Amino acid sequence: MCAEKNLQRQAFDALDAFRIEIPSWGFANTGTRFGKFVQAAAASSIEEKFSDASEIQRLTGATPTMALHVLWDLPHALDDVEKVQALETEYGIRAGSINPNLFQNQEYKFGSLCNPSAEVRAAALEHMMVSVQIAGALGSRDVSLWLPDGSNYPGTQNMRKRIGWLEEALQQTHAALAPGQRLLVEYKPFEPAFYHTDIADWGMALHLAQVAGPQARVLVDTGHHYQGQNIEQLVAWLIHTGMLGGFHFNDRRYADDDLTLGSIDPYQIFRIFHEILLAETEGKALDVAFMIDQSHNLKGKMEAMVQTVCTAQELWLKAALVDHELLAIRQESCDLVGAEEEFRVAFWRDVRPLIAEWRLSKSLPENPLEEIRTNGYVERITKERAGRASAVSSYA
Repeated sequence: MCAEKNLQRQAFDALDAFRIEIPSWGFANTGTRFGKFVQAAAASSIEEKFSDASEIQRLTGATPTMALHVLWDLPHALDDVEKVQALETEYGIRAGSINPNLFQNQEYKFGSLCNPSAEVRAAALEHMMVSVQIAGALGSRDVSLWLPDGSNYPGTQNMRKRIGWLEEALQQTHAALAPGQRLLVEYKPFEPAFYHTDIADWGMALHLAQVAGPQARVLVDTGHHYQGQNIEQLVAWLIHTGMLGGFHFNDRRYADDDLTLGSIDPYQIFRIFHEILLAETEGKALDVAFMIDQSHNLKGKMEAMVQTVCTAQELWLKAALVDHELLAIRQESCDLVGAEEEFRVAFWRDVRPLIAEWRLSKSLPENPLEEIRTNGYVERITKERAGRASAVSSYA
């Protein structure tokens, strides 16, 4: 009985500490470069996105913030801040990370912060500055930068010049940060550029964050790696260097598929969570932002979001229940099978009963996915939004 109580206490503490940010664009109609499949229940306004985010938080208790995309969610920039603040109050959801948009405008055809045109670079930098101001006005800590800049053909761009332009832009952006704010630098090997991408891997992002200044960190998107990349190893390096800022969680089978978290390789997310929890047990003071970044193009958006958050909670708890003391003993004695079994036992543990107990203790639905499928919310918004969503462009 005592062991059961200790396990429950350990599980409850881990779940109490877990928070994951949901993206506003996860509720809107999205797709691929080839097209999109419109969903009648998709959110077509910032109000509807806040409503959906509030329902996810009510069901899971783990998503108090929603990431916002400048242009998609704040098309009038600073003029939209008061509107967002009113929605925060109305729905009980806070604005989370602020995501600049440096890929949508026509002038970014050959790049934004790395464009050969000084005029275009200046416009892109101004957008970064406005994004920082929006974050400050909303009390958002993180400005999360994904830069799509690159080139498609050899010899068409001076890659070293572009590095210099990017360093300068990030230094200027960093200088505009308020105390407590952070600049998170994301990376991606390819797409939309097919020959070279200006921030193609974690080493480039690490260098740029270090050059930018002490309030910059690296953001890891689990879909933004080459096939076979040992993501938990680079996470360990970023923890060791004190440069791990956050994650965009999703899954993929081939390239950046933006599939729901854990749908292809849940063991990978478990291993990543283990590295973070292990570092914390060893006394590392980490401040890592967990965020979801997925395109729910075929799955129902509300169900997919609930499914993702629940999966994240399960994998987080599995990793939290690894016996770190016993694991360390087996690692130091090179007990290979014994050490690996500590991972395997924790990963294959069915933690759903423990999570259900935690949810009931928090007056949350015991099964959030079943609740969203039966409580009438999706049916109601489908009726209210049908006909509107199809008229709104992707990523609105």
